[in-house]
Amino acid sequence: MIDLFFQALDSFNTLLWGYVGTAFILLSGIILSFRSRWYQITNFPQIFKEFVLSFTKVERELEKKISLDSPGVSSLRAFFASIGGCIGVGNLVTISIAIKIGGPGALLWIWVVALLGMIIKYTEVYLGITYRVQRGKTYEGGPMYILKKAFPKLGFLSSIVAILMAIYGVEIFMLSVIKQTLTTNFDVSGHWVTVGLILAVFWGVYGGVNRIGAISSVLIPCFVVVFMAMTLWILIGSLDQVPHLLQTIFYSAFNGHAAVGGFAGSSFLMVLAKGFSSAAYSGDVGIGYASMMQAETRDKSPKRQANLTIFGIFLDTFIVCTCTVLLITLTGVWTENIPGEQMVQVALSRHFPLMDYFMPVFLFALGYSTLLPYLCAGLKSAEYVLPQYGRPLYYVYALIAFTFFSFYDASYALIVMNVAGGFLMLINIPTFLYLRKEVSYDKVKKR
Repeated sequence: MIDLFFQALDSFNTLLWGYVGTAFILLSGIILSFRSRWYQITNFPQIFKEFVLSFTKVERELEKKISLDSPGVSSLRAFFASIGGCIGVGNLVTISIAIKIGGPGALLWIWVVALLGMIIKYTEVYLGITYRVQRGKTYEGGPMYILKKAFPKLGFLSSIVAILMAIYGVEIFMLSVIKQTLTTNFDVSGHWVTVGLILAVFWGVYGGVNRIGAISSVLIPCFVVVFMAMTLWILIGSLDQVPHLLQTIFYSAFNGHAAVGGFAGSSFLMVLAKGFSSAAYSGDVGIGYASMMQAETRDKSPKRQANLTIFGIFLDTFIVCTCTVLLITLTGVWTENIPGEQMVQVALSRHFPLMDYFMPVFLFALGYSTLLPYLCAGLKSAEYVLPQYGRPLYYVYALIAFTFFSFYDASYALIVMNVAGGFLMLINIPTFLYLRKEVSYDKVKKR
């Protein structure tokens, strides 16, 4: 019965992202790109420079000076708390599953979503900071507050988005992947792994965005550097396969892909749906989560913080997701009967030793940095709907959801996350478009 339910839900998810999601992201991304004169491309060198300079001693001293009087957290911690929910297990496992089901052509649509998603997410974060409200020593923002500004007479929309975000905030997919990876490689009880993970996540989220940002600012850079280095090593040894791989990616993106080995084949709609849904899930395009995290920045400039979001999608999709696709296609594991959560590990193990020990620890660290910010966003959403009882009730809901999905395959959890994300996208993206004239796409001025 459960299997039939999730099969039906997956079919609905394919239609949702294959038709509606595709149209929403393409149209909104193109409209915002032309309005901004393709800001995400023309201003990228300046955005990259700002990101690098944000690590300098002068910038850190300025942040300390500002922090004495201003509420919120540093812009970098808000940024890392945000991308902690994007860069991680989703880039490895979600993209692997997308390629396993949709074929290599899904990568092209992942790139398209990323390019258009940059400006969508920039708009979201800009609006999130513009319409945030101060609560004590912190700020609260996100799609609920943006909707309240856009449609003041339709207050129920804000509540619907908050409820959907609360569902989305319990990252059941990440927990399922971590549990399956640890139990498979270390032969430990899945029940104890689930209990330990839940306790660790509840402890981490108690410190709010500041603690989450501090954890992610250590884990994320280490992951990106190590993963890029490993992929580059394999790529150098497989340069002769790259031309054929690129040809396969572009051909199957528009024509689907025939069955190969353990790969069952895919239609154009399947390739499109998996490419769009996985990229939107991995990069948080149109979901609204990023504006909730980054609204807590103490930076007064919406443009400066929103610029970091563009660089975040660049790291998330054009670097990490592309590395994942190169790994599993160049090594051929995508055509074998290997579970999605193990494909990257198997691919790396063919070139590097001790992956059975390294990858589980690696995935645990990454998954942990993802579970924290999502649960934090869920708590904020629950408090928005029920200011007095939302937080304790949400902990109970999270405990039940984490426990329930720990008994099922990770792909089931991913379907639920994709569907919830799809509904959030249907409400949020039209709102961002409606308020697009409130967003500035000029170059940011120096402080």
